[in-house]
Amino acid sequence: MMLKDSRRGSRILRIEGGQPLSGELRIYPAKNAALPILAASLLTPEPITLLEVPRLRDVEVMLELLSHLGTRYQWEGRTLHLHTPEIRNTHAPYELVGQMRASFIVWGALLARVGEGRISLPGGCAFGARPVDQHVKALRALGAEVVEEENTFYARRARPLSGRVVFDLPTVGGTEQAMLAVALGGEATLVQAAMEPEVADLGHFLRMLGVEVHGLGSPILHIRGARQLGGGTYRIIPDRIEAGTYLLAAAATRGSITLREVRPDHLDALLDKLQQSGHRVEVGKDWVRFWAVPDPKPFFVEAREYPGFPTDLQPIVTAYLATVPGQSAITDRVYPDRFTHVGELVRMGAELYLRDRTLLVNGKRLHGAQVKALDIRAGGGLVVAALSAEGVSEIEGVYFLERGYEHLEERLKALGARVNLAEVPLAPLAAD
Repeated sequence: MMLKDSRRGSRILRIEGGQPLSGELRIYPAKNAALPILAASLLTPEPITLLEVPRLRDVEVMLELLSHLGTRYQWEGRTLHLHTPEIRNTHAPYELVGQMRASFIVWGALLARVGEGRISLPGGCAFGARPVDQHVKALRALGAEVVEEENTFYARRARPLSGRVVFDLPTVGGTEQAMLAVALGGEATLVQAAMEPEVADLGHFLRMLGVEVHGLGSPILHIRGARQLGGGTYRIIPDRIEAGTYLLAAAATRGSITLREVRPDHLDALLDKLQQSGHRVEVGKDWVRFWAVPDPKPFFVEAREYPGFPTDLQPIVTAYLATVPGQSAITDRVYPDRFTHVGELVRMGAELYLRDRTLLVNGKRLHGAQVKALDIRAGGGLVVAALSAEGVSEIEGVYFLERGYEHLEERLKALGARVNLAEVPLAPLAAD
């Protein structure tokens, strides 16, 4: 009997480099803002409408998790309608949470809404240690009982959570977890809180629901929850990481682009480095215009907490600097071991040397190669390098790119890139 081979071939992104990017692009809403806001929708039994939601794999994974917990949702173009009249499950299982780290913060929302929650250790991109100890510390400081058993965390509360949390270091996820945990009737002061724009966006969304949030954009937050939260309509901020990726792609290819529907103030650290490199930048209220120079200068960059240079742009600025003659240096204070992209860039001819967690870069002309994205932003870096390189590159790991970049092929083509997604058939099965 002959068995049907149901396997599918893998996909690659094929890029013919050497073409300067040019044109205009509208920046999509921020994935890293949308995900915690989706988790926060669990707090209220009232309907929520989110405008401008990114249509990405990570968003779909979060929606699958919310649906498991009791949320009903419906897409209307880029608008998303959510309604969670009741929580049907208080356990967020590994098969859902294991796909994406950001899903871990539904734990705080469950704890606030129904008084308990069980969640598995999160998964996601693998580029070094990303512990959840600050999440646990925060919930315990607020009065929750937390038990860990075999990579599963269980928390419960007897009364609304309240207290003072002093984080050991700024943590985006830990800050968001604590904000959600006290949103229903609790109260907290968070010290050394994360200041990222995505945290502020969550705070603005919670205010719409009826939560008092003070100190957004500062390292000290004060949150006073309400006994019952309402619903409403909310617009998510633009994606500063997507914007940064396209700016660095234009810089690497020595092109010129205009970004629309963007927040230039969220890009200060990157725009300063691009100007330091010699490029020309102009900004308005919601736009950025960029013109590359043919002979940019190298620079030193340290990725750190906002308002510093974003760690999510570190692999991508590495790819850009690999094209800039002279020596640059890169460190990452947030994730000191976030260098999964280095070996792949070396395949493209990049001269990179990692010494004591500092990456030294000797910029030069890159060449096309077969490479593999090992996480979302490493993939973004490989795209930037491939766009600037001589010849053709083939990038595996398209799954990771689709977690962070919506309509990547079409958007690059709109800027003049020679790029296409291709299906690579698997080798035939061996005969018995």
